[in-house]
Amino acid sequence: MTDILGLVKSQKLTYEQKVLSLAQAAENTLDVLHIPEKTQYYFEKNAIDNLFEGNAPYRPRYILPDYDKFIKEGSEFLQIEPPKDLDELLNALMILYRHVPSITSFPIYLGNLDKMIAPFLDGYTDEEIKKKLKLFLNYIDRTITDSFCHANLGPEDTRAGRLILEVERELQNAVPNFTFKYDPDITSDEIAELALYTTMFCANPAICNHKLNKDTYTTDYGIASCYNILPIGGGAYTLARVVLPNAAKLAKDVDHFFDTILPECLEALANYMNERIRFLVEESGFFESSFLVKEGLIHKDRFIGMYGIVGLADCTNILMKDEGKRYGHDKEADDLADRIMHTIHEFLSEFPALYSPISNNRFLLHAQVGMDYDIGITAGVRIPIGDEPENMSDHLRHSARFHKLIPTGCSDIFAMETTARNNPSAMLDIVKGAFDLGVKYIAFYEENGDLVRITGYLVKRSEIEKYKKGEQVLQNTTHLGAPNYDNNKLQNRKVRGV
Repeated sequence: MTDILGLVKSQKLTYEQKVLSLAQAAENTLDVLHIPEKTQYYFEKNAIDNLFEGNAPYRPRYILPDYDKFIKEGSEFLQIEPPKDLDELLNALMILYRHVPSITSFPIYLGNLDKMIAPFLDGYTDEEIKKKLKLFLNYIDRTITDSFCHANLGPEDTRAGRLILEVERELQNAVPNFTFKYDPDITSDEIAELALYTTMFCANPAICNHKLNKDTYTTDYGIASCYNILPIGGGAYTLARVVLPNAAKLAKDVDHFFDTILPECLEALANYMNERIRFLVEESGFFESSFLVKEGLIHKDRFIGMYGIVGLADCTNILMKDEGKRYGHDKEADDLADRIMHTIHEFLSEFPALYSPISNNRFLLHAQVGMDYDIGITAGVRIPIGDEPENMSDHLRHSARFHKLIPTGCSDIFAMETTARNNPSAMLDIVKGAFDLGVKYIAFYEENGDLVRITGYLVKRSEIEKYKKGEQVLQNTTHLGAPNYDNNKLQNRKVRGV
């Protein structure tokens, strides 16, 4: 009750942020999930983590509606006819976004915006389109106050894509998070360079290796939240994680880690995820009541369970401490990390996941980005900040080795010298080389820019400073980004030049 009263009295939270926090507090008074004693033990040791999903699942964590179907057919529930021009399209999307739930209570996926907009541009000048896009994107930034909100571009070169990039460069918004899907067989160098040039001004868009991700599912994929690769028309029931360094701290030695601790953590988390999915599908009533399901914008058989891991580097370094070997620098450490990854992969290939036919009834691995309370825990399979290899090509080769077993999202982030703005062709060469190696996703930002990519989401440094002073900030992800920026020493990211 003290915590709830603290939320009510808080002067740092906006009204909306209070409402969402109070709703989660109410949910957490419930006890509807069956959690075995062993699983509870690993939760208490923080070796596994439910990422604040709440005690009573009543909506999937991530939802990716089929926006193409919505544009073609409209919505009976929302009383929206199929849009006939650009104004009607943007208005219809703004209405629908308001009704797409997620773990954040905001939409985490806005669709392939350039492809959605492209058919509606005939008869408008570039300036007319840009004015409409600015209003639309500012509406999103000011009302979807959570930067775990994602829109996609590419891989084709379109007029709509070019205009969105131009507008983004001017607006400098933190929401939505953009990703450009890049495929050298489809994407022109011109628009790829424009995307990278834009990135150097507003940390948007990140770049996805379309070739390596497009066949993840039997349906088309979208990139949602931070960099999550999920099926369109579905999404993710849940995302929970194994906190690998905390698991390693429970082990007496390497053998104990592989023989006992890691297998028990993996099984405990998988059983917990199945219990969340069971309740959501069988008891919550979401799939029976949502208009998104009734109108065919989402389908239960297109949802998966995302099995997260975090801190592979720190786990490896703990287990290799006596040998003095470091992840990202020594072959022995990287080989041990590879063994950890293959152990997890083998477990997931055999463990049955409930109600997940699109993933062959298996959980799919995800490189989880970390949380604001993570101290000394490196996001996903990345190399710790401040310990990056001197040579960027060595860094990318290392990344590629550990991206290959992760189908639902992994990424690397690079802070770049300001001079990189002058050489987008060299930036594109980096992307091409990285993707040829097998890197699945890469993000950049300019070292001195206001917008900084925290772990996968964007926050403004100026907003972080306001929050630290006790002032209210519009985006609730600033609440996460501020401690994360300090705890994980993001200011020490190695700055790369081209």
